[in-house]
Amino acid sequence: MKPELHIEPEVVYRKRKGHAHAHHGGAWKIAYADFVTAMMAFFMLLWIIGATNEDQRKGIADYFTPTIIQMKNSGGSNGILGGRALASEDGTAPHAQLAGPRPVAVAGGGGGGPMEAETASKDYKVNPGNRREADDTRYRMVRRIIESRLAGDPTLKGLKGQVRLVRVQDGLQIDIVERADFSMFALGTSVFTPDALKLVRTVAAAVAETPNRLIVRGHTDSVPYTQGQANNWSLSTLRADATRRLLADAAIPESRFRRIEGVADTDPYNIKDGRDPSNRRISITLLDQ
Repeated sequence: MKPELHIEPEVVYRKRKGHAHAHHGGAWKIAYADFVTAMMAFFMLLWIIGATNEDQRKGIADYFTPTIIQMKNSGGSNGILGGRALASEDGTAPHAQLAGPRPVAVAGGGGGGPMEAETASKDYKVNPGNRREADDTRYRMVRRIIESRLAGDPTLKGLKGQVRLVRVQDGLQIDIVERADFSMFALGTSVFTPDALKLVRTVAAAVAETPNRLIVRGHTDSVPYTQGQANNWSLSTLRADATRRLLADAAIPESRFRRIEGVADTDPYNIKDGRDPSNRRISITLLDQ
């Protein structure tokens, strides 16, 4: 009899692959996505720097400058201003504006709304430093109002670059300038064009919210003008006075006007080209208090 064979069953062990390090598989993707996002932001920054001029970059930087809003503790329903007028002379200004000329091209912003309740320190009447802070705070408010109103009016969006604000030694100067395809006045007159009328009224609405005194100055280019007894001197003066009347119609009292001046072409905006249309402009200066 043949011996019986005993065959052991074959056992196959299968190992599942890839589980030992599975939890590390997506980490590099997150890091890579962060890197790509950072690079895209960097290249966008380079593009913005290359595609804008100095005035526009200053406007963008100023738009994103954080501002601390100071308000009184107030119960009831006095609203965001706490029941105070914008000309209120109490409270604390968050910080002072940098001194010196700062040209700002008006840029588009969000919709309009009430001005922030930023006011000066209580002792600003006896402290010139705090008095300047109060003025700088009001000037920032004026700029915000003008920006928001220009951005909110489709008919004025194309003219926002014609309103230029600069901090000068004695206040805030608001220049409303002409260009080759935009005239503020009918030729040889002090009659506002319809677009210029809306533009000046927009500025007037912002200026009316402050207590500062005003200087209104008319400018012409260097193109000779003579009509009867009129010339560039009288024409610039008539245009300055027409602007004063428009500001007065916006509820600005006569007592706030310090001087109304016509300077012809003696103070050009473009000193290299006296015939440049931008030399034809109206300057409204809010004087420091």
